[in-house]
Amino acid sequence: MEPLVHNIKHVAVIMDGNGRWAKERSHPRVWGHVRGSGVVSHIVQEADSLGIEALTMYAFSSENWSRPQTEVLVLFNLLYKFLKKERTRILKNNIRFRIMGDITNLPEQTRKLIAQLEQETAHHQGLKLTFAFGYGGRSEITHAVNNFIKANPGKEISEEDLNDFMMIPDLGDVDLLIRSGGDHRVSNFMLWQIAYAEMYFTKTKWPDFTVTEFRYIIEQVAKRERRFGAVAPTNNLQDNIIVARENQRAIRG
Repeated sequence: MEPLVHNIKHVAVIMDGNGRWAKERSHPRVWGHVRGSGVVSHIVQEADSLGIEALTMYAFSSENWSRPQTEVLVLFNLLYKFLKKERTRILKNNIRFRIMGDITNLPEQTRKLIAQLEQETAHHQGLKLTFAFGYGGRSEITHAVNNFIKANPGKEISEEDLNDFMMIPDLGDVDLLIRSGGDHRVSNFMLWQIAYAEMYFTKTKWPDFTVTEFRYIIEQVAKRERRFGAVAPTNNLQDNIIVARENQRAIRG
């Protein structure tokens, strides 16, 4: 399928607002996570149909370990159920699946399922689907620097070197970061990769997030002018005259 957007290649999503969504309806927080998990499949399918190359979803941060044990166990269970349910679709659609983060505390059956699916999709060339689980941006950067130093004692590190030592280097930079739930912060998510990302914060809580809103966000952000710190060229004659004069003054000293 011909991609509908060409300048949005990597989308990262912070799926926030599950607990507050449930509380507003007088339900336990875990009910929001259960409802929110059903949204993930639709967003993955839409990202694939839009021709997006990579979709990284923040499922569980390193800070989330401090949450109540019951809630943590529910999140573990939801991850396992998602992988069991979506395995066939992931394989059929040529999706490359990976987990980014520390999963050592996950149940053994979940870790085995993750390893199996990562191996089965290792050569897939379609959407790169990554779940950040047990993940923290600062921790990723710290580990990358330490691993580089161990491998290259005495050598100065460059940006290219650091990128090569990140958890999944081939994901590259994030083009668009979406956060649901109304908060305007990045919460330690992919701090290295979002350096020049466009940001979109929506008040919609994750269980209410729809394919329609996802597509709308992609289309709106695709219209933005991304300069990556540079200044866009101008066709204004007056501006060009001023720039030329200043350049001459600088040359003369």
